[in-house]
Amino acid sequence: MQRLEVQPGDFAIDVCCGTGDWTIALAKAVGPAGQVIGLDFSQEMLKIAAKKVRAAGVSDRVTLVKGDAMQLPYDENRFDVATIGFGLRNVPDADQVLREMVRVVRTNGKIACLETSQPTNPAVKIGWEAYFKTVPVMAKLAVNKYREYNYLERTTKQFVSAEKLAKMFEDAGMHNVTYRTFTLGAAALHLGRA
Repeated sequence: MQRLEVQPGDFAIDVCCGTGDWTIALAKAVGPAGQVIGLDFSQEMLKIAAKKVRAAGVSDRVTLVKGDAMQLPYDENRFDVATIGFGLRNVPDADQVLREMVRVVRTNGKIACLETSQPTNPAVKIGWEAYFKTVPVMAKLAVNKYREYNYLERTTKQFVSAEKLAKMFEDAGMHNVTYRTFTLGAAALHLGRA
């Protein structure tokens, strides 16, 4: 949130908001004068997000919407900020979602994506791959959740590198694209301007 430099009074959309963690962080950053739309395709995720929003005390500035990230139900140039956190790897067409985010953000508005990435250091990559092979098996043994964690491993492994995602940002029409990796390259925060 600090790197995104959201301003009090901003109007933001959190695409693929899931259970609302980033939506709530945005709501705190925009303050009482701002507004945040949390959009997700899953009604079940939105139910959990609604509980979290109420518990965080930001219901006055958050609206949760069931919608499709590939066809955002908003006019052009509507938002100051658009974010997506750990959701881009789950959509059918990441390029289309990025284009939609650019479309709904005002000129020079901010766009951010926090997502898993591909470590480039060979030693880290070996550990990363071992971790993602072990987690689904451990999840099955502990809580019978193999399918969910296997999905995480598969989508994370198939998603693009941080460098490739930066190029996708530019191809979608963003400028001033930067990124920073975290946890030895296993995650990346990409920032761009519409």
